[in-house]
Amino acid sequence: MNETLFSQIQRLFERTYARVGINLEDCLIDNLRCAQLSILAGRSARELSELARTFLRTANDRLYVGIYYSRWLIEQLERHDPRAGLSDHNIRSLITFVEEINHALHAAIQFKNGAREIASEHFARNLELQAHVDTYLVLLLFVAFFRKTQRVSRTDRRWLRFHLFARQCPDAFQDRNLRTRYLETIELASSYTCYLDTLNAARRVEEIRQFRSLDYAAKKKYILALPGGENSSRQLKLICEN
Repeated sequence: MNETLFSQIQRLFERTYARVGINLEDCLIDNLRCAQLSILAGRSARELSELARTFLRTANDRLYVGIYYSRWLIEQLERHDPRAGLSDHNIRSLITFVEEINHALHAAIQFKNGAREIASEHFARNLELQAHVDTYLVLLLFVAFFRKTQRVSRTDRRWLRFHLFARQCPDAFQDRNLRTRYLETIELASSYTCYLDTLNAARRVEEIRQFRSLDYAAKKKYILALPGGENSSRQLKLICEN
């Protein structure tokens, strides 16, 4: 039986970090349930992407997860399967696809480790930052797989960074909290992944496992202390002033 793209990505994340004990594919929801949960999520949820969303709630000391993908997004990935090659036709869809799996997985890991404040802003920013970082690393694996030398060129990295970081438009959010959340996490992830690019494969895995264990405040402090982090620090001050 062939594995789905979803299950392959979940397995990759679990090998890197920790098993969550459930098949996250069972958490997929349809349009109707997405609409219902979006209403319950409040006004700010109206601005979130209609292509894909991850919903989290707790009740009776259990974490409930709902993952939604639009029919259009799935059709794009079926028409241009990234397992057959990564291109301008599918990279944006793959980014969105991977990030939602990542949100669900890290929320589950944190919940199993005792985190209960899933509605807090720090929890949300932690998930966003981690998703940007992990998705970049997944994209690198996809690109390397189709290179005869298994090496990713500088051109490849610039292309990935453009789609994952530079092409994002967090300024478009009307909600100030959402705007600053995405501006900040994109800037931090861009800086941190530049640092990861300087490490060899073995050291990189050790590094990201240690990084994942930090809370959001510690991750932010860590990134700003890295070589070149002063550039991110100046940028974040500008974000906070706007």
